[in-house]
Amino acid sequence: MSEAVIRTATTSPALLASLDPLLREWLPRQRWFAGKGRPVTGFTLVAATELLPADRKLGLYHLLVQAHQPAAPWDCYQLLIGVREALPPHLAPALIGHVEEGPLAGRTVYEALHDPRPAEVLLEALRSRAHIGGLRFERDPGQDIRSGLVPRVMTAEQSNTSVVYGDTFILKLLRRIVPGVNPDLELPLALAREGCSRVPAPTAWLNAELDGESYVLGVLQPFVQGAADGWELALRELAKGEDFSAEARALGRATAEVHMALAHALPSVTLGAAQLRLLVDGMIERLDAAVQAVPALTPYAPGLHSAFSALADLAAEGRTWTAQRIHGDLHLGQCLRSPAGQWSLIDFEGEPSKPLAERRMPQPPARDVAGMLRSFDYAALSADPPAPGWAHACRAAYCSGYAEVSGSDPRTDPVLLRAYETDKAIYEVVYEARHRPDWLPVPMAAIERYATSDLF
Repeated sequence: MSEAVIRTATTSPALLASLDPLLREWLPRQRWFAGKGRPVTGFTLVAATELLPADRKLGLYHLLVQAHQPAAPWDCYQLLIGVREALPPHLAPALIGHVEEGPLAGRTVYEALHDPRPAEVLLEALRSRAHIGGLRFERDPGQDIRSGLVPRVMTAEQSNTSVVYGDTFILKLLRRIVPGVNPDLELPLALAREGCSRVPAPTAWLNAELDGESYVLGVLQPFVQGAADGWELALRELAKGEDFSAEARALGRATAEVHMALAHALPSVTLGAAQLRLLVDGMIERLDAAVQAVPALTPYAPGLHSAFSALADLAAEGRTWTAQRIHGDLHLGQCLRSPAGQWSLIDFEGEPSKPLAERRMPQPPARDVAGMLRSFDYAALSADPPAPGWAHACRAAYCSGYAEVSGSDPRTDPVLLRAYETDKAIYEVVYEARHRPDWLPVPMAAIERYATSDLF
C-alpha cells in the first residue's frame, strides 16, 4: 500500500493524529473490521479528501487509512467521517467521538453514511462524474442518475456498507481496500456486456488513483425493489413447512446462466495434473490446520483426506477440468428473488479474507455449486426441528436446474463436487468453532457425511 497522501488544501497531516484515539476504540467495533481480536496500535494516512468543508455546519472527509495491528498485515480501510458541532438524536448510533485537539478540536465526528446529506454528496459526485483529489467518480455514460433520491443506510451487511437511494439504486462501499481490479466491479461489467440479466449492471463506481495504482472503492447498481434475500426466504419457507425445490431449481438455472455468460466473456483455462495437485495441496493444508484448531475433526480426518486424494488420483490418471471466472462466494445470502420470481446473483467480491489475485483466478464452476449446496444444508439444519429431507430435495432440484441450462449436471462429477463441499464444510467448522460455537453441529453433521463419501 502506498504511503503517499492525497490531500485537499484544507486538510492537514494533523487530521489523523486528532482522530487516532477515537478510531482506535471505534474501528474494532465495526462489523466490517477484519482484525478483530487484536488491538489497533496506530494508523497511517493513505489518502484524505475533504468532500464538504469542515469549517461549515457539516463537514465530510473521505479517508483511506491503514490500521496497525501486531503480528498482522496493515489492512487499509475506507472511512467516511462526518463533522458537526453536535449530533442530533437520530445520529447518536453513528457517533465516533468528540475531538479534543487538532484541526477538528471541539467538534463531533461520526460515521457519515448514516446521515442523508453526506450520502447525497456521494450520489451527486457519481452523477456528475466528479474528480476530487485522488477520487474518481465514474458513471456509465448510457445510464442516468436523477438527483433528489432519499438515501438510507442498510444495516444487514458485515464486510461492507450499502446505501439505498430512493429504492432506485444501491451503493455498495467496500471497507477493506486493496489495489487492483476488483471482481465486484469487473464481473458485473463483463456480464452486462454479455446482456446477462441475472446480475444488476453497474451504473457508476468510485475509484481512487494513488501512485499509479487503482483502488475500487464502491459500486452503484440498480436496487431490486421488494426483492427477498435467498437465505431469509428459505428460512421463512422452512418455518412454514413449505417445499423450496421449485425455487432451488430456478436458482440453479440462474447460476448456470451466469456461469455460461462469464465463460463467454472472460478466458477459461484447462486444469491438468500439475494445477490440480496445487489445488488439492491447498485443501489438504486447510484440513490439517483445521484439525489442529478443532480437535473434534480428528476422527473424520482420514475420510476427509480421501475426498481430496480421490481428486488428485483422477488428475494423475489424465483427467482434466475447465476453470473459468465464477462468483467465488456463492450462497443463499448472495441471491435475490424479485417479486416477479426472477433470481439475481449479487456481491461478486469473492471471499474478502483471500488475496485479490486468488479471488480473480479461474476456478471450476463446481466450487460455486458446492457453496450453494452447503447453503441449503445450513438452512435445513438450522431449522427447528432440522429438516435434512428439505435440503436433500433442494440440492437435487438445484443441480437439475443447473443442468437444464448448462447441459451438465454437477452430480455427474461427484469426486470434484465432494472435494469442494468438503473443503467448504471444513472452513465452516473452523469459523463456527471460533465465532458461533452453538452452530458447530451444523457443519459437523456434513463432515460426518463427507468423510464417508455421502454427498446426497
